[in-house]
Amino acid sequence: MNQQDIHAAAAMLWQHWRQSTRLDELPAHCRPASRAEGYAIQAELARLSDQRIVGWKIAATSTAGQQHIHVDGPLAGCLLSGRAVEAGGRVSLAGNNMKVAEAEFAFRMGQPLPKRAAAYSVAEVLAAVASLHPAIEVPDSRYQDFTRVGAAQLIADVACACWFLIGPAARADWRARDLVQHSVAAYRNGALAGQGSGANVLGDPRAALAWIANELRTHGEGLRAGDVVITGTCLTPVPVSAGDSVKADFGDFGALELEFS
Repeated sequence: MNQQDIHAAAAMLWQHWRQSTRLDELPAHCRPASRAEGYAIQAELARLSDQRIVGWKIAATSTAGQQHIHVDGPLAGCLLSGRAVEAGGRVSLAGNNMKVAEAEFAFRMGQPLPKRAAAYSVAEVLAAVASLHPAIEVPDSRYQDFTRVGAAQLIADVACACWFLIGPAARADWRARDLVQHSVAAYRNGALAGQGSGANVLGDPRAALAWIANELRTHGEGLRAGDVVITGTCLTPVPVSAGDSVKADFGDFGALELEFS
């Protein structure tokens, strides 16, 4: 793809994002055919948004999630500053097609992991982390049917990123804990709506974090100090409607709540 095609695709997706509208898929002349082209469009979309990239999300971190959207692995998407929800905030579902909330582990980077040739190990990646946080993501897609457009177009569309809420840093010593077996529960309007664990996040949220560090060293500029990474849903996404509230409970790692209008 040339820069003109990359710009055309990004501008189209950003327009649909701002207007809460949908397209079937990108036109053939500016449709990405690879992950690299998808990430080039995503980077241009972030530039057009005039918002800071404050971190990253990982989509399709479970086998079920990958099968649902017909991809063969996870996808990375940047988190835009204008989509961060403050504690006690409320998210409008107007124009949101997916209408789900996801409970996720988040990591804030204390040290950068820049672009380089050699892969980062899990130990290197964890050594660069400053803190662990509970998080809720409210994803969405700019495609009419996001399950059929493929990985490259989903990456171009920021891997179904939309709203996200990051809770306070966990006070418990998370480094000494088994995140794979750590239980996470979600409540909708006070009633239990789902349960899961870190095992649903690429088998281990720490492995997911290492995956995105290596994805971005290959297809981006790497992770920066201060970036937050939400690593994928720990449980089946919770359907939400206007008027609902969702609480994600990570035990002694913390809990957070989000209301919908």
